[in-house]
Order: sequence, then structure tokens, then C-alpha cells
Amino acid sequence: MAFSIHSERNSAETAASKLATSLARPATWGWVSIGNTQMVKNLNSGFALMITGLLAWSAALCVSAQETPQTGQARGGTPLESPAQANDNASEENPGPKDSRSRSPVWVLEGDLAGKLQMMTTRYEDTFAEIGTQRSLGYLELVKANPEVDPWLPGDGTRITLPRKYVLPDSRREGIVINLAEYRLYYFRDGGVQVFPVGVGTEDNPSPLTDAEVTMGLESPAWYPPASIRAEYEASGEYLPRMIPPGPENPLGSHALMLSEDGYLIHGTNKGFGVGMQVSHGCFRMYNDDISRFVKEVPKGTPVQVIHQPVKVGLRNGQLWLEVHRAKEEYPDDEKERLWQQVNKVLEAYSEDNKGLEIQRRVVEQAVDQADGVPRMIGERVTQLASRDDDSAGPTKSVGTEPVGRSSDNPGSTSPQRWF
Repeated sequence: MAFSIHSERNSAETAASKLATSLARPATWGWVSIGNTQMVKNLNSGFALMITGLLAWSAALCVSAQETPQTGQARGGTPLESPAQANDNASEENPGPKDSRSRSPVWVLEGDLAGKLQMMTTRYEDTFAEIGTQRSLGYLELVKANPEVDPWLPGDGTRITLPRKYVLPDSRREGIVINLAEYRLYYFRDGGVQVFPVGVGTEDNPSPLTDAEVTMGLESPAWYPPASIRAEYEASGEYLPRMIPPGPENPLGSHALMLSEDGYLIHGTNKGFGVGMQVSHGCFRMYNDDISRFVKEVPKGTPVQVIHQPVKVGLRNGQLWLEVHRAKEEYPDDEKERLWQQVNKVLEAYSEDNKGLEIQRRVVEQAVDQADGVPRMIGERVTQLASRDDDSAGPTKSVGTEPVGRSSDNPGSTSPQRWF
């Protein structure tokens, strides 16, 4: 399946389109003209008074800031949260984002992990769909992270988890990485990573697993539906024109990134709901508020890896973390069995490559039973210290890690329970 794309940026538009475009432009003051000299003097005097007042107010603020240190700052003044989450409370101690761009912060890489879990308090009128749109989170990831909360009526004063902690995918850490299994796009930049929710292809129209690159950025793209999609509409009794111009009816949204994988795009949407789910005909949907900024930050030639990894494992400071994703809200038994097999395979291979890992079976079981996409610390790396009195060597916990579980077969055993 392929999409045909054409940018209408320089083409003739209707009067309505011109009006909408002009209203969408940032406000400027270049058109203001004043022809009366006295008016200019009055305005200059007024501006001088206003600026004097602002300077005094700014100085007072600076003094206040020096007297009252901000709790939301890490060493060196790096903000722990992006401005959009400045009032949220973090659920754990963790270095925060290295930088804040677009609506998603640039998180510091900590071994194979990045980000942190956050909490927020809902208002009466909130829904998970609206929260996701406002905070650049997918609907499904919010649902899975908050299984006891009604996504359409969370209620006033309900505390919910914002799942912003990630085990990084097993891929090259460069450019864009899209993990279809978790409906997320990772953008490695400035020594850190940004994470965005994306809508991906359905089971009937899956997104391709590919290693591509960005070829072009588009603003106000027109959409030329391929014959296969027009046939779907015709079969359902609906008419789909051969070309849909830029505007609110265009499913590509406001901006798009063309990929070298023929016919596939990372683009916006005319339907906010569905980002972070299986909804598309193969392309990758982002919120318009995300793609409109993102398209300006991603240069031509940026590599784009598309992978499918529902099970991710990684180390951070000697701790072993596991993240498991089910595909939908429902969690059938056959999917759980498949994920169990994948977890076993991944952990066995990872333990072969990383000797001295001690793993808690109980926490692994919880991760698979929930498959909620929330990372869990499932074990740690231990070191072998030779004894001076004998030739035996016992496992020693790495500095700064938590104790792991004891073997249930021998309650008095001092050896951590091994997974394999």
C-alpha cells in the first residue's frame, strides 16, 4: 500500500483557505503604523513607564527566587520536568529530562533506561483521550498504566500514572526508532532521547519493519488516496475523492515527514483519538501539536528504524529492568503465553551475554501478567569475590542495588533465586 503526496504550499488556495492560513500565522506587529507625532510621544512615555514597572517586578522576582530554591531542579539547574508537567509530582527519584523541546522532554540516557514515572491529579472533566492529547501520551498506554481507573470518567481528584519511564529498544541509538509493539517513537538527539506516541498500522494493514531514512519534510500536505483505500470506501458505500487538499478533512494533518520506504510517512492526523494505537493503513500518526514541531527539528537523511519488540530488557547501574507490552486493552490467554515464551527467550539470551545476573521470578511473573508497559526492576548483577580462607566464591550484591528475592525451595538459603 502506498500514499501519494503533494505539497500545496505554493499552490493557489481558495479564499477560505487563505483566511485560515493567515489566522494560523503567528501574530506580528509589523503592520501597525502611527502617523501622529504626539501619539508617538505619548506611547513612548507609556512604554517607558511600563518597562520601568516590569524591571522592578522582575528584580523582585529574582530576589524571591534566590531566597526560595526551586524543588523542581536537579544539580546544575537542569529541569526535572518539561514545562507542561512542572506541577506534577514524580513517583521516584530519578534524573529528569536533559532538555525540553516540542511537548516531549529530552531525557538523559541512564544505561538502557530513560525517563521517569510521573503522577497527576485528574479533574472532573478529564478523560484519558484528552490527557493524552494535552501531554503527548497515547490513550492505550494511559489505560494500561492505570487499570483501576475509568478512562472516560476518571473523576475529580483521582491520582493517575503518566508512563514516561522507558527501557530503551534493542536497536541502534541514533535518529528515529519506532517500536510498533509499544506504539512509541524514540528520537535520539543531543545525547538523550525524546519519546512520542504514534498510531501504527492495523493487523490488516501493518506498518513495515524497515531501516529507512527521512527524505523530506512537508507542510500542509495534500493526500492522494491509493486505489486500495478508495476501494475500501467504495465497498462501504462511501465516496473518497482522488485528492484531499490541506485542511481539517485531510487525514495527514498539518505536517508530514516522507520516508525512503516508498509510500510511508510520519504525519499528523485529523483525528486526535487513535494516536498510540493500531489505527492506520501503515503510516505513523502523531498529534498535530507534536509533528508540527518535530518536522522542523528532524533533518533530511535522519535514519528511521521500525522494529517490533513487545519485550524489552536493559541494565541501569547494575539493576536489571523488564518492560512488557500487550497489544490492546484486552489480554487473551494465547497472547500471554506468547509473551511468556518471548520473555524466557529474551532473558536467557541476555543472561548469556551478561554474566552474573540474579533474577526474581516473582517480579517477572508480575510483569508478564500485567503486560502494562511499565518497567520493573527484576534483578541485579552480582560479582564473585574470592575468599581468603578457601577456594569458594560467593555472590556479592552490586553497590547501590536492592536485595533480590530468596529461593522458595529453601527458606534459609542466603543465595538469591536464579531465573534459569
